[in-house]
Amino acid sequence: MNQRQALYEYLLRLGDNALILGQRLTEWIGHAPALEEELGSANIALDLIGQARGWLAYAGAVEGTGRDEDALALQRDVLDFRNALLVEQPNGHYGDTIARQYLFDAFHYPLLEALSGCADQYIAAIAAKSCKEAGYHRRRSAEWMIRLGDGTAESHAKLQRSVDTLWPYTGELFAMDEIDRTLQSAGVAADLAGVGRTWDEDVAHTLKTATLQRPAAGWMQSGGKQGRHSEQLGYILAEMQFLPRAYPDAHW
Repeated sequence: MNQRQALYEYLLRLGDNALILGQRLTEWIGHAPALEEELGSANIALDLIGQARGWLAYAGAVEGTGRDEDALALQRDVLDFRNALLVEQPNGHYGDTIARQYLFDAFHYPLLEALSGCADQYIAAIAAKSCKEAGYHRRRSAEWMIRLGDGTAESHAKLQRSVDTLWPYTGELFAMDEIDRTLQSAGVAADLAGVGRTWDEDVAHTLKTATLQRPAAGWMQSGGKQGRHSEQLGYILAEMQFLPRAYPDAHW
C-alpha cells in the first residue's frame, strides 16, 4: 500500500467515525429524556457530521475519482465503511449513549490534538477546528458519566452495565496497522499508543470520580477499521442513505 492509498483509508476512518456517531445521535431527536439533552445531542451530532464532511471531502480529493463527501457518505455500502465498531453500537437507554459517547470522546479529543500538529496541512487544519468541538463533547459526556455513576443506585448500576458492555469495543480504537504505520512514518498519522495513554488516564479518573469500576482487561472486538462490521451498521445506512438511493437524481 502506497502513501496515497493509506491516506485515503485513514481519512475514511476519521470521517466515518464522526459520520456514524453523528447519525446515531440524531436518533435521539424527539426521544431524549429531557429537552435540554435533545438539543445537546442534536448539536453534538451536527458538530460530528460537519467534521465528517471535512474528512470525507479531503478523502474524495485524495481518491481522485470525482466522488465528493456526499457520494462517500451516501453511496458506499457497509463493507466500504471504516468506522470503529464502538460508534455503531445501539443507543440503548441514555446511560448506554453516554457511556459510548464518553469512551469515544476521551479518544477523539487527544487524537485531534495530535493531528492538529501533523505534517499534512489539510489534516492539521480540520483537526484544529474539530478539536475545539471535541473538547466540549468530552467535558459534557464526562460530566454525565459522573452524574449518572455517582447518582442513584439505579443509575449507577445501569451505567456500570453500559461501561461493561461497551468496553470490549475500545481496544480497536488504539490498534495500529499498516495504514497507521505508513502515515506515522511520514509525520501524518497520530501515535495511537500516545493517544491511548492519554485516554487511559482520562478514563481512569472519570470512572473513579463516577464511583464506577473499570472493567477487567480481556478480549477486544475489532474489524470495523478494515470494513468488517456488526449488523448494526446496515440498519444505520438503510435509514441514512434511503433518500439519495431512492432518488439518485434529485436536487434540492
